[in-house]
Amino acid sequence: MATQTYTVTGMTCAHCVNSVSSEIQRIPGVTDVEVDLASGAVTVTSDQPVDDTAVAAAVDEAGYELAR
Repeated sequence: MATQTYTVTGMTCAHCVNSVSSEIQRIPGVTDVEVDLASGAVTVTSDQPVDDTAVAAAVDEAGYELAR
């Protein structure tokens, strides 16, 4: 099990949270995604460590960005 936390910018509502969660959950190996709207923290749990590029692409697909 691997857990990584990212910060996503631009989320303002529950729809944003659902969009980001849905896209990240499509990454192979991801078992859980928890999003804290207030802080922008997104915690990804997976079988193996997930490539940061894949997470960034999923967040971008949802219409948001990872904070760098």
